[in-house]
Amino acid sequence: MGQQLRIVHRTGYRYASPVRASHNEARMTPRSNREQFVLATRLDISPLAWTLDFNDYWGTRVTAFEIAERHNRLDVVATSTVDISERVTEGLKLSWEEILEPNLLDQHCEMLTESEHVEPGEELRKIAADIARDAQYPAQAVQGIVERVLGRVDYVPGATEVQTRASEVWVKRAGVCQDLVHLALGALRSIGIPCRYVSGYLMPDASPEPGQTKVGESHAWMQYWDGIWVGLDPTNDTAPGDFHVEVGVGRDYFDVPPLKGVYSGSSSSDLFVEVEMTALA
Repeated sequence: MGQQLRIVHRTGYRYASPVRASHNEARMTPRSNREQFVLATRLDISPLAWTLDFNDYWGTRVTAFEIAERHNRLDVVATSTVDISERVTEGLKLSWEEILEPNLLDQHCEMLTESEHVEPGEELRKIAADIARDAQYPAQAVQGIVERVLGRVDYVPGATEVQTRASEVWVKRAGVCQDLVHLALGALRSIGIPCRYVSGYLMPDASPEPGQTKVGESHAWMQYWDGIWVGLDPTNDTAPGDFHVEVGVGRDYFDVPPLKGVYSGSSSSDLFVEVEMTALA
């Protein structure tokens, strides 16, 4: 047993006028893997909804739900208790020959795709190529590229929107955790290193008192392939630790949004999000 955390994630929509029906997917349930174990989890939805739970293509737990009655507001509350075990902080130090081996590239082709969201732009693409040329092995290039991204882009809450592309963030020199991850993913994929987006939570206090609830936040980091998936948090320039809780992985943010859906009715809606985290042990 390692660090235990309880996460309460409240989100949903307030509609300008009643909607007749809505269809949604929630990705708010942490998953069990080699680095964390979910001890308990619950998802409460209001109004009462028809639900279906499944794991998506990337292995993220999804609750699809449908509300077929008129409603002014949608509330979704995910409550989970997770035990964090020892994190993987380094890989096998694969060589460039191993990382660029055709069978490996084929196996991880989806995590090498440069979508419009992560496309790094010509300047960062050239920087990544220069770093790769001088790096003894791929993991060394990962560190160099992340350092360049952090040296260029400042973490500025509210500087971007969900749809802002990585190349725009590079020019703007400001973004949030999602943007820093997208930039790093695009740069690494441009030199053939498979990498993926990780969504989850981060406790804001590095030394929380047991039982004391803190206002947490949804967070994003990345994993790159080095014989195993190795985590790296570009925003904090560190490996994920005892206070990172993984929810899902994908090619970019748009594979793992906490809540998405469609509705019939109101012309506008406001999204609200609250995250509380408590260290239990």
